Amino acid sequence: MTNRPLVAGNWKMNGTKASAAELEAMGAGYDSALAEKVELLICPPALLVAQLASQDKIAIGAQNCHAKESGAHTGDISAEMIRDAGGKFVIVGHSERREDHGESDADVCEKAEAAYRAGLVAIVCVGEVESERRAGTTLDVVTKQVLGSVPAGATAENTVIAYEPVWAIGTGLTPTPVDVAEVHASIRATLIKQFGDEIGGKMRVLYGGSVKPTNAKELLAVENVDGALVGGASLKAADFLGIAEAYRG
Repeated sequence: MTNRPLVAGNWKMNGTKASAAELEAMGAGYDSALAEKVELLICPPALLVAQLASQDKIAIGAQNCHAKESGAHTGDISAEMIRDAGGKFVIVGHSERREDHGESDADVCEKAEAAYRAGLVAIVCVGEVESERRAGTTLDVVTKQVLGSVPAGATAENTVIAYEPVWAIGTGLTPTPVDVAEVHASIRATLIKQFGDEIGGKMRVLYGGSVKPTNAKELLAVENVDGALVGGASLKAADFLGIAEAYRG
């Protein structure tokens, strides 16, 4: 992998203008030595993207976008709007979007294509629910999601994959490093088969699901894990930086 690892924070439906203080604290702890080792990203609620993007130490992204550039889509935002606000990334296909809003692999693929159109990096989320894990179909489920959600135009520069076992998000539960290694190896093999080694071998694949400072070093050391997608622990500078510090060596 030629790109730096990426530690991305998904603030979900949390944060106000006052949250800029946490981002400022993150920036203060993100020194040049750490920046050489790992790229940091925060994806706040859409209303905060422009405000938080006014600083240039930590990249800012959004949590979702519409597939269309503009139009009669009340309540939605386009990838172009995110870019115009200073965003550089957008999360697409998060399990909470798939479950709460019924988004399919095809929907996620269209949104990733919209991200490319606007010059954004798409973070494409995949992951199995608990019943699928118990049934032993994790690899089949995740492979199907990767094949259906990642556009043909994906490159190592415009696409990041985030594997998040749905049953581990916000629960405090995490799969073992062996489990993570198995899924990430499968994702890597799928990407290489689909896009070739030059693209699939270099695309960053993040792990997400109850990542915190206490388990980050172990999880981020797993082969084919190129960073983390962090939920609750990204809301506080100390916790988020504590995860990133796993890369300081």
